[in-house]
Amino acid sequence: MNPSTARSRTLGDRIVGDGRPVYVTGEIGINHNGDLDNAYKLIDAAVAAGCDAVKFQKRTPEICTPRDQWDVERETPWGRMTYIDYRHRVEFGEEDYRQIDAYCRERDIAWFASPWDVPSVEFLERFDLPAHKVASACLTDDDLLRALRATGRTVILSTGMSTPRQIRHAVEVLGSDNILLCHATSTYPAKQHELNLRMINTLREEYPNVPVGYSGHEVGLQTTLAAVALGAVFVERHITLDRAMWGSDQAASVESQGLERLVRDIRVIEDALGDGVKKVYAGELGPMKKLRRVPGVVAESEARAAAEPEPVSA
Repeated sequence: MNPSTARSRTLGDRIVGDGRPVYVTGEIGINHNGDLDNAYKLIDAAVAAGCDAVKFQKRTPEICTPRDQWDVERETPWGRMTYIDYRHRVEFGEEDYRQIDAYCRERDIAWFASPWDVPSVEFLERFDLPAHKVASACLTDDDLLRALRATGRTVILSTGMSTPRQIRHAVEVLGSDNILLCHATSTYPAKQHELNLRMINTLREEYPNVPVGYSGHEVGLQTTLAAVALGAVFVERHITLDRAMWGSDQAASVESQGLERLVRDIRVIEDALGDGVKKVYAGELGPMKKLRRVPGVVAESEARAAAEPEPVSA
């Protein structure tokens, strides 16, 4: 298996990897605040920007919420409520996801999610998804990783808040044949000096048969574009209708106009990266003739070789 073949994965009807278009995902997460209309608007924004997919998060609140936090009351846009009630308030159920699934099909965009517990994996398996995503917070949950591996779908693994040893263990549990690794820094928003984008190169070197992407939580677009220039084949950014909206992830998210610029510039960068093979382009021939005063010994020998007749076979 050559490296270009080994370092690719299938996400639905797309092949993602080196030499392929960057797969851009708009991470809706829980920025919909439990409102389907908000989810539809975010899907529309992703479609308008040219994203390949949108992503949600799926939790079973009683499993993912620490028991001592259930009854803690907090202020929310829907009034004062316990934390467990809030977790249910922002969680979509099966009928909601049926409608999301239908809407994404209508808009011709893929969707998938990050399950935070094993029952949520079973829930998402009711849909024909291109992949599953492991949130950085779940990288150490072996039971979850085993359940995801058993689905046979491509698993995208974010590596924020994790040590190299923890990442290696997660890769061993998942198996390296069907995963895509994402470099990430899990602060919201992430400070630029903590992004450590060269980790993309480190992951590519340590896992030569695994595609490497980037899940960004920073403010601004430049550093995500730099990740693409460094070789990220998958990009995920949180998206929002308004960064001032209520919710923990809104401030680290990209609004619709920024998302459009991000996807546009990713396409420019991947086109500009080329294949790494030096050549003289047709557009350079005119300037070369006009500006290169001394052809040089190499050019002269190449010209003589081109002028020599082909040997006649006996």
